[in-house]
Amino acid sequence: MLEPSEILNASILIVDDQLANVQLLERMLRNAGYLRISSTMDPRAVCPQHLAHRYDLILLDLQMPEMDGFEVIEGLKKIETDGYLPVLVITAQPGHKLRALQAGAKDFVSKPFDLIEVQTRIHNMLEVRLLYRKLDNYNKVLEQTVLERTAELRESEARFKSFTELSSDWYWEQDALGKFTRTSGPVLEMLGLEPEDLHGNAGAPGTPASGRWNAAERAVLVANIASRQPFLDFVYSRSNDDGTIQYLQVSGEPMFDTECRFTGYRGIGMDVTDRMRREVSTQAVPAAGAVAPRPA
Repeated sequence: MLEPSEILNASILIVDDQLANVQLLERMLRNAGYLRISSTMDPRAVCPQHLAHRYDLILLDLQMPEMDGFEVIEGLKKIETDGYLPVLVITAQPGHKLRALQAGAKDFVSKPFDLIEVQTRIHNMLEVRLLYRKLDNYNKVLEQTVLERTAELRESEARFKSFTELSSDWYWEQDALGKFTRTSGPVLEMLGLEPEDLHGNAGAPGTPASGRWNAAERAVLVANIASRQPFLDFVYSRSNDDGTIQYLQVSGEPMFDTECRFTGYRGIGMDVTDRMRREVSTQAVPAAGAVAPRPA
């Protein structure tokens, strides 16, 4: 909605080659409370003035020497490229009304003036014009906001991706059925898998279906997943073909849509085999100064 002050503060240009008509319209507008009123008796000055001031409304007489109102309208079309001409034509010729509307004018008033009719049409045109402009400005602000938010989201995603790549060996996402939907990093090489292995039902985030995984460890992880709980730095192991043990560490969180329906998990994974072997080796070495027990 518009405040009355917004309409009364709109910019208006009166164009008529008759001084008496210009004075009559100016007096009528000022008596009605309008504050920003300009006028010209030279139709050739209309386009340059509108280009400089972008009037909210132009009261345009059609019958003028040297350059009539129709020629002025054609010139204004080159300025108002959005197709909206804020022109209210003034004419004493009934046949000119339809032609003016077809040319792009938004309304008309007849001579001699009915001041009540003129005031009403001016008010209505200004209200539509200002609402139209306000909507256009709102759409531009909304479009700019969307662009800014999209840029922020992309920047955030880039930072998140960079962070996960620095802090882990791979990033993964799985759907509600446990199928991998997205991976990044050398997960295939590290797990010795083929691409098709990633599309099976994993049953545990960050791990493919194939492989000789420790059943007890996976059971703990699967139970955690069944309750839709996040997990942090969970370590589990698998037996490789050469008899060695491989250790993986995964962290993940459940994902939900806007209606709070579970859609899967996402997280990061690391191969911590070297670390775990060092820990196991350290635990297996007797502490310094320790005495081995004598046989009974």
